[in-house]
Amino acid sequence: MNNKICEMLGIEFPLLAFSHCRDVVAAVSKAGGMGIFGGVNHTPELLEEELKWIDDHVDGKPYGLDIIVPNKVEGRGEVFDEEAMLARVPDEHIQFTEELMKRHGVDAGDLAPERRRHVTGSKNLIGDTAEEVLEVAFRHPIKLIANALGIPPQVMMGYARANDVPVAALIGTKEHALSQVAAGVDILVAAGGEAGGHTGEISSMVLIPEVCNALAQIGDDTPVLAAGGIATGAQMAAAMAMGASGAWCGSVWLTTVEAETNPVVKEKMLAATSRDTVRARSRTGKPSRQLRSPWTDAWEMDDAPTPLPMPLQSLVSEPPLRTIDKLSQGDNQGAKDLATYWVGQGVGLMNEQMTAGQVVQEFKEDFLSAYERLAQNLEG
Repeated sequence: MNNKICEMLGIEFPLLAFSHCRDVVAAVSKAGGMGIFGGVNHTPELLEEELKWIDDHVDGKPYGLDIIVPNKVEGRGEVFDEEAMLARVPDEHIQFTEELMKRHGVDAGDLAPERRRHVTGSKNLIGDTAEEVLEVAFRHPIKLIANALGIPPQVMMGYARANDVPVAALIGTKEHALSQVAAGVDILVAAGGEAGGHTGEISSMVLIPEVCNALAQIGDDTPVLAAGGIATGAQMAAAMAMGASGAWCGSVWLTTVEAETNPVVKEKMLAATSRDTVRARSRTGKPSRQLRSPWTDAWEMDDAPTPLPMPLQSLVSEPPLRTIDKLSQGDNQGAKDLATYWVGQGVGLMNEQMTAGQVVQEFKEDFLSAYERLAQNLEG
């Protein structure tokens, strides 16, 4: 395609696939799009292992990396202390999750070891290991580095410039867009409120043209990728008609054959409608969209504790949710009911399991059909 994103990234089709699953990343890149590996919570050692695997399986095609170094997070600027971080989690929150599991017949067991393991992700988020992670990342032939929350830190920008790698940042408002452009970001990912995971409130249909118009007014040509609820090529074409240069999708890959999504949750997603998600702070401390379940409902009740700031809330939610995930794949019905994961409203369009490569092909075909429909209307 004659497209700025394709030219910048060396890809055939401007579809970027965010995924925590390395198999999905490789499959999408080989199909002509670009896989973006989600490396948040990865230790430098684990990230090295995952990126080495992608290098060996991507057939030389370009891929990228997405990490989270947020601008506002509990503990930023402090010397990281694992015990002190764990001590900040109130007993009230831990008891709430354990009682919730018990009501659904799920034995929480001892979650302290899992909570201690998960605190590593907190260390990444407050920036203690950012440079170590980036050192690992740039030993590999990544062709894009993205920061998911806030303006990329200077250490990231430095590594990217030294290695001639574009920097992307996710945004949820036109003000975010202008701040990111001023900071020197190369690609903007405009994520509408329909998106899975961390997301703002503005819908994609409004956000994309608002951002593109704001850039045009200052004479800036930074390319914009549309994100949020996009699960088809027709939606991608619509976003590009509004000024976007391509699409950034995450949810649509969760139900693919390659995805490591919990099979129970995968089946829930395939059966879900666009109304079966909720945007809440109860999983990470920042608003994120998730598949609705009795777990998410409980956190919305009046008697639920107030979610903690990031990354403390993750220390509350992730250990029990990982236990729930494991038990749900057995015969524990309560765990099956509680099981959830991040997903956007586009889940209502994800009704059939396909390979990641098939999804890319369907995007291409659907995009072309939408383009032809538009052309026919113009001819008429």
